[in-house]
Amino acid sequence: MSDVPFLHTDELSAGYGATVVLDGVEVALSPGEILTVIAPNGMGKSTLLKTLIRQLPALSGAVYLDGLSLTSYTERELAKKSAAVLTGRPEPEKMTCEEVVSAGRYPYTGRLGILSAADIQAVEEAMELVHVLPLRERDFNRLSDGQRQRVLLARAIAQNPKLLVMDEPTSFLDIRHKLEFLHLLKNLVREKQIAAVLSMHELDLAQKFSDTVLCLRDGHVDRFGTPEEIFSGGYIEQLFQVEYGSYDGRFGSLEPPHISGSPQVFVIGGGGTGIPVYRALNRKGIPFAAGVLQENDLEYPVAAALASVVVSEHAFEPVGEEAVEKAKAILLACREVICPLPGFGSDNRRNEELLILARENNLLKT
Repeated sequence: MSDVPFLHTDELSAGYGATVVLDGVEVALSPGEILTVIAPNGMGKSTLLKTLIRQLPALSGAVYLDGLSLTSYTERELAKKSAAVLTGRPEPEKMTCEEVVSAGRYPYTGRLGILSAADIQAVEEAMELVHVLPLRERDFNRLSDGQRQRVLLARAIAQNPKLLVMDEPTSFLDIRHKLEFLHLLKNLVREKQIAAVLSMHELDLAQKFSDTVLCLRDGHVDRFGTPEEIFSGGYIEQLFQVEYGSYDGRFGSLEPPHISGSPQVFVIGGGGTGIPVYRALNRKGIPFAAGVLQENDLEYPVAAALASVVVSEHAFEPVGEEAVEKAKAILLACREVICPLPGFGSDNRRNEELLILARENNLLKT
């Protein structure tokens, strides 16, 4: 990974006509890195991406690509440096996948657009890299969404760019194809030392696949940093002004609002066993209590988000007397107890007392 930014901006203002959408944007990206732009809807993600590839002119400031201002490149020169896959589903009529990918070679052909042997080889290599070579004769319009995205990625790769810009590339894909696409992209970026800029709505994937993240809010860059810097301290909830539910930056998970009120059910969970129970109770609108959970337990964040009461113990500490007594009092006030745990270990041994108490009082749901 190079220390020299391949792409950087200087006090960039972007927008449409006299309307400024973004102002004072400062960002840098080196070869071999993925930068993901995240923001609430309408905050200028697409506007920024279009400005980075000169589809929109900068209103002020500058974009620099490979050390030169974007305005100094001819169209053909810029097409050799950068490629883009923007929002929308292109539907080229009666084109095979190979013809779609071949369109990526237009900056290198003559006026007649005739592919040379080198161009044909570049097309085949790009299709092979993203595993669409077997689709070469297929009608592009008859492909699945996942196949289309890979073909469009192959077209961009055939262009042999050093900057790749993609606007919401995973929006139409199912879980399998989202992961497959991003895995392919990550490998290509590393192996070919491409600088890639994406916009994404899937925050969990942005957190896991990005090298840096750019956050936009109210017409400016709100934060720019590593995923570890961005997805921590409750910042994402602030950025998106989350009111109903919560977002856990440690796991990239969204949870609905908890059901308030006195607990009707007590859940004796731990080690992840209680998570399905918590979510089922939440869906049914039943307030519940959970405990005793160590604060480093896998399911503690979910319990903290969904339970009306959580009885907890300090991380890495065995369940102690004070926590157990508190849990017993809450348990006895509930109408029902659920224990998904298959057994107890040395650290949560005292939770077995809760199970015994539930049985003695005919509260245990089997």
